[in-house]
Amino acid sequence: MTGGVRKRGSSWSYYFDLGKVDGKRRKKEKGGFKTKKEAEIALTKAMNEFNNSGLVFEPTEISVSDYLDFWFDNYCKMNLKYNTQLGYIQIIENHLKPNFGSYKLKALNSASIQEYTNKLKLNGLSKSSVVGIISTLSGALNYAIEPLHYIQTNPCDRIKYPKYSSDKQKETRVIISSDDFKKILERFPESSIYYVPLLIGYYTGLRISEAFALTWDDIDFEERTISVNKITVKRNYGVDVRKVLEQKGKKEEKSAWYFGSTKTYSSNRIIKFGDTLLAALKNAKTQQMKNKVLYGEYYTNIYLKKEKDEKGEDIFRLIEIERSIPCSLPKVQMVCVHENGQFVSTDTFKYASRVIHNELKLAFNYHSLRHTHATILIENGANVKDVQERLGHNNIETTLQTYVHSTDTLRNKTVSIFENATKIM
Repeated sequence: MTGGVRKRGSSWSYYFDLGKVDGKRRKKEKGGFKTKKEAEIALTKAMNEFNNSGLVFEPTEISVSDYLDFWFDNYCKMNLKYNTQLGYIQIIENHLKPNFGSYKLKALNSASIQEYTNKLKLNGLSKSSVVGIISTLSGALNYAIEPLHYIQTNPCDRIKYPKYSSDKQKETRVIISSDDFKKILERFPESSIYYVPLLIGYYTGLRISEAFALTWDDIDFEERTISVNKITVKRNYGVDVRKVLEQKGKKEEKSAWYFGSTKTYSSNRIIKFGDTLLAALKNAKTQQMKNKVLYGEYYTNIYLKKEKDEKGEDIFRLIEIERSIPCSLPKVQMVCVHENGQFVSTDTFKYASRVIHNELKLAFNYHSLRHTHATILIENGANVKDVQERLGHNNIETTLQTYVHSTDTLRNKTVSIFENATKIM
């Protein structure tokens, strides 16, 4: 490719050849530069951009810091869910940039990454944290290989994670016993805003973000089904994802709750439920109707405002407005609300978790209900494929490896199966 600078009148311009279009060679020219040097600098930048299909940097010279920004903007924002983006940007800004940001991308090697991996363990980070940090870096570098072709190999591929004590790394999956669940419901009875969410988790295995996104339109009382088609997610609106970290610790004036898409395609599902949950949901809906009459114009309605996310896709912000104030936005009838109609969020449920921990002395989080639901089903002979579909998993391995736990009931059942199969007399 040929190019150069020239003086035209009192200013300088640069020019260079473009590719042929319809057999005719095209030329790029731009003027208005005060000096020859300015024109030459602009020419170099423009030719680099043209040679790299529109990129404004030279791939072989880009720093790790600038590349991570490029990867986040062009891959993460376009493909990952909002909370996953927040997790990635936290790792990028707090770990990867401080340690590797000044390196050139092409200079990053396995030795420096291995040294950093070992240091993370020595600094007290758990194995899951170390794996998360290095996996994020590895994912970014894989993108640099394909489709970008900036580097040829991924230096993370040969990293060896430090060994951890098996006791420290053994993850405890909490199963809520029937007696303990009764204690929880005694602490949070039917009059509590936590009663219905607890029953939904225990009797359906929904994720917490799915349970608190339910609307009455999702409940079919005749068919006894729940349609899972959305989640709730807390987002900072009008703020770039990177700015969220800068606002941490400050008053979050621009945060709001949104309806978002479910975790995976398989998470969109219809779940059957039984008599216990049916009675609880009917009572909850009846009580909501009474509360609307009781609070009158002071009851809070929840509306949906359509906005765009960083991918350009539609998202819907939940907006709370008193009933007396006119609003043309579409109204939504949430299942989980306060007595006055205000939204009960996953953040609100943190109070219940603290009470269960501190007062009832039970190891608990909402996800425990999901583990419990799956294990009870398997213990009592439910078809694993049905359990998979009920939990909304893409593949059955996730159901078996993560949500089905080895319990005394299952171990005894295994022995009984073998005894019966081999009984001689």
